[in-house]
Amino acid sequence: MPQHAPAGTAVVDASQAAVAVLLIGPAGAGKTTVARHWADQRRVPTAHISLDDVREWVRSGFANPQSGWNDNSEAQYRLARRTCGFAARNFLANGISCILDDAVFPDRPVVGLGGWKRHVGPGLLPVVILPGLEIVLERNAARSGNRRLSDEEVARIHGRMAGWYGSGLPIIDNSHYDVETTARVLDEVVARSIASPPNW
Repeated sequence: MPQHAPAGTAVVDASQAAVAVLLIGPAGAGKTTVARHWADQRRVPTAHISLDDVREWVRSGFANPQSGWNDNSEAQYRLARRTCGFAARNFLANGISCILDDAVFPDRPVVGLGGWKRHVGPGLLPVVILPGLEIVLERNAARSGNRRLSDEEVARIHGRMAGWYGSGLPIIDNSHYDVETTARVLDEVVARSIASPPNW
């Protein structure tokens, strides 16, 4: 016998709901590519907000973390995150979903997930995208400009991201997925997260 929702209970359709998704992962995981594709393919208005893009709005005096993480790069990161959070809240208030992407580290919860939750709101749905190290190195090698990191830095970031295992957050290993498949899996994960939000 089919199960029906109790009278007066709305069944949430993930493809139609206005949601805010935070796509987390190391450099080279494919966050930005997947986020753009996911936003492009949804049946409802959806915005993609890339923290790296917003950080690079600063043209003169840009503090490039590749030159060393310091007070200036930290300040610019925090400012970019607040700006992304404000934009996300504004989109949501107008019925537009959004997907944000950032390399949030599990060992820095206050400036990572905690900061995103403060800026976007408690309904934020974090999802980790974490392919194997070989895949991340290969994808990073195809990047250019200040988005391309050294192999050593990529390996260090990837190692820190392993801390997300056991966190309770949904993790997608897209090592053997193309962009379309990863976006489809992301859709399924978001639907489950809407139905049963993760504790974080």
